[in-house]
Amino acid sequence: MALLDGRVAIVTGAGRGLGRAHALALADAGAAVVVNDLGAGLGGDATGESPADDVVKEIIASGGRAVADGHSVADWDGAQAIVRAAVSEFGRLDILVNNAGITRDRMLTSSSEQDFDLTIAVHLKGTYAMCHHAANHWRAESKAGRPVAGRIVNTTSGTGMFGNLGQSAYGAAKAGIIGITLSICRELRRYGVTVNVISPLARTRMTQGLVADAPADGFDELDPSNASPLVAFLGSQEAGWLTGQVLRVEGSKLVRMQGWQSVGDYPSKSGGRLTADELVDGMAALYGTLPGGVTTVGAQ
Repeated sequence: MALLDGRVAIVTGAGRGLGRAHALALADAGAAVVVNDLGAGLGGDATGESPADDVVKEIIASGGRAVADGHSVADWDGAQAIVRAAVSEFGRLDILVNNAGITRDRMLTSSSEQDFDLTIAVHLKGTYAMCHHAANHWRAESKAGRPVAGRIVNTTSGTGMFGNLGQSAYGAAKAGIIGITLSICRELRRYGVTVNVISPLARTRMTQGLVADAPADGFDELDPSNASPLVAFLGSQEAGWLTGQVLRVEGSKLVRMQGWQSVGDYPSKSGGRLTADELVDGMAALYGTLPGGVTTVGAQ
């Protein structure tokens, strides 16, 4: 049997790039797939294209099962409709891959309210809305006494963990997705649902002009499909022990990420409240600089 035989998946933003690679990999592993994509441009604008239909044709041509869906994840009712499409078409839902995204890269001083709102709506609200509706489905299944092995795979990026010039809104959304994951993984475990985050290092429409072109031969470190085997594993029954994790794929390497760990502390001299004056020396002690020295903390 294939790893995902009998399981049903939703992949958002699955018409191109990472989402397409994930949808094809899940189908190849035996899952039926709802291929969700608006056919929008990089900035979220309508293009009239239907890339989801093309991916569905690829899957069916290879002997798999798939249907296209064109709802927006940023629309609360649209997100619910995507979940309902999986259940109505295939009778169940087992895997949710939140991949949909747009880019509105601007330096802070050049960005607009619309840039911020659209970025947050698609990446952060879209992820939250899809998780909400999928969770309600699985909760109802669990309360009805039916077995649940739900899997949510969310998507962050290096910008969400480390920051990047011109991507403050995008970084906030991607960092927020990690925050959502760390909370809801605790809530949903009781229903048999795991929630993890992947950070793919890949060449997509969003990285045009920022990363190298594909090599003429040899292994392509930035091929979007490099992250898809991880998605297939996280969507499987075998991954039921793993939840609340952030995993980064860098070419042929899988990296376990772990953040916000204490790396030092400075107790007050009095044993009571710290004073602003003593933090002059306290900060230097925490960061390893000499009093009066120049600290190198933060972005360079």
